[in-house]
Amino acid sequence: MSEQSSMHFYLNWAKERIDEMDAALASFEVKAGEARADSKVKAEQIIADLKKRRDEFQAQLKTQAEAGEAAWARSRTELEKQWNGFEAQMKVYFESAGKQLEQQQATFKDIAAAQAKAWREAADKFREAAGKVAATHTGDFDAALKQMKSDASEAEARLQKLKQAGSESWTVLSAALAESRKAFDQANQAAWKALKGSDAKS
Repeated sequence: MSEQSSMHFYLNWAKERIDEMDAALASFEVKAGEARADSKVKAEQIIADLKKRRDEFQAQLKTQAEAGEAAWARSRTELEKQWNGFEAQMKVYFESAGKQLEQQQATFKDIAAAQAKAWREAADKFREAAGKVAATHTGDFDAALKQMKSDASEAEARLQKLKQAGSESWTVLSAALAESRKAFDQANQAAWKALKGSDAKS
């Protein structure tokens, strides 16, 4: 990928994770406010840790965005570790303060909505970038954009099915979100590679 294409991929990847973090935190904060006093303290401690993890992720993202593609490639592993730590702490939340099925479903819906939004925004960014490249490559871009939208629709349909079921454990819901996230990453990367390929042909 060209440096610009790689940066778009990394920025979309990181933004999607931050959107999920924000969605989870918003969901947890609503429920923590409704919790009994004893569980409220524990929930607030976990939420504070999750906010700290999100803030560290955002700070590293900002640093890497200013440093360029080479820094991104090196730091993505660290960002993935931070993301995994955030996910693990969410699981702790559900195992201790938030075992209620209603809370899990609400959080799942909020995170699924954040993922759907990330798909749409990534497709819009790709369409905009593709529009700036020579018209001779429009077919390549249209195919990549069509595939991205198709993948997004499939992922959203799977998540909608789980939302409607309403009785799945957090492990099942989390696995579905991870599968959708992986599909997003693959579609995002494929789209930006198509743009890079057109740069090489020009």
